[in-house]
Amino acid sequence: MFNKILIANRGEIAARVIRTCKKMGITAVAVYSEADKQAPFTSMADEAYLLGGPRVQESYLNVEKIIEIAKKAGCDAIHPGYGFLSENGDFADRCASEEITFIGPASSVIRKMGNKVEARKTMEAAGLPLVPGLSRPLVDVNEAILEAERIGYPVMLKAASGGGGIGMQAVYSTEELIKAYEGNQKRAQMFFGNGDMFIEKLIDKPRHIEIQVLADQAGNAVYLWERECSIQRRHQKVIEEAPSSFLDEETRNKMGEAAVKAVKEIGYTNAGTLEFLVDQDKNFFFLEMNTRLQVEHPVTEEITGLDLVEQQILIASGDSLSFTQEDVKRAGHAIEARIYAEDPITFYPSPGTITALRLPKGEGVRHELAVNGSSTVSPFYDPMIAKLVVTGASRKEAINRMRAALAAYKVEGIKTNIPMLYDIISCKAFQQGDTTTDFVKLHY
Repeated sequence: MFNKILIANRGEIAARVIRTCKKMGITAVAVYSEADKQAPFTSMADEAYLLGGPRVQESYLNVEKIIEIAKKAGCDAIHPGYGFLSENGDFADRCASEEITFIGPASSVIRKMGNKVEARKTMEAAGLPLVPGLSRPLVDVNEAILEAERIGYPVMLKAASGGGGIGMQAVYSTEELIKAYEGNQKRAQMFFGNGDMFIEKLIDKPRHIEIQVLADQAGNAVYLWERECSIQRRHQKVIEEAPSSFLDEETRNKMGEAAVKAVKEIGYTNAGTLEFLVDQDKNFFFLEMNTRLQVEHPVTEEITGLDLVEQQILIASGDSLSFTQEDVKRAGHAIEARIYAEDPITFYPSPGTITALRLPKGEGVRHELAVNGSSTVSPFYDPMIAKLVVTGASRKEAINRMRAALAAYKVEGIKTNIPMLYDIISCKAFQQGDTTTDFVKLHY
């Protein structure tokens, strides 16, 4: 078991990993930027070290500085959280070269799954159903036009190395495709250093449903049921829940078994998530794989009783899974709402200083916080400031608890998306489980 873990991240996920480290008796080491000097996670850690300036290149993406601090502090492992360096194969290799365990899968698997085109080819070979499309990068816009005509409009144009909806656009005609191609390619090159694009058929009114997996170094793997992540704005998840109200047991098990088969075939280890689009007839298609802990992992923890960070640490330290698929039970229903410092109408970020913070309380309410009542929300990072997670015996009870919690949640000094979240949870379509990926566009 590890003695000291450095958390190469910030905000609520850093706080989340620190809590589990302390529970396991492991010394938690935080790193922070100048903008995060007063952030709550820095005082939660056993040790905290300054990385550099507020910009991510000066701090949370500064590989050499992170490694330097890890060595200086005597850390034997690094937990990358999500975002930043969590899916960076070069960082995983750098950790290995310094004999520091990277808490995640092998760098070769990270690279393979990090490129959406490579991931398509890999999962196709593993037998997973794919959305009709091209399993290689497009040569140019002319080939994009030919492929779109072959597949049939509407299509989804995507950046091969994309994430968070960047470089991704639904296209309904050749004219739209010509306009969309260059702009999305430029954005992909700017954000990911890779302008490769590919194209897929746009599935009509799909659900975005993902399967959480755990796989150890001895070849054992399990799925921890599914998460429904269809409530999105600009292709970014806003509300997630587990289990999905749409799936039947047969489809749920088929998806889980397919995910486990895939991770075994690619030699995956640690926690990972396979994302699928599910059509109205419950046909499912592989979308992408995230080789890290997901933002929405708490809903899985709530229905299974497992601590996923603890499982990550145990697997990375060489332990085999202590349970089998038959042991993985689920109970109740959990919903997570991502709280952003942003205008609830325009979705523009709303940085500034929080002047008052009142958190809801009650049975089944869980908070994952990046801020306190006097925090300054920086413009340098993702504007998510908290996650509100509620659990109930049924979906109806979870919805009622979430509505009450959002009504009681008060953040002053900045704008947040809490009014939007409350409206979504209160919407009749949401309460009936009619949660397709175009929900926000249709109802908000």
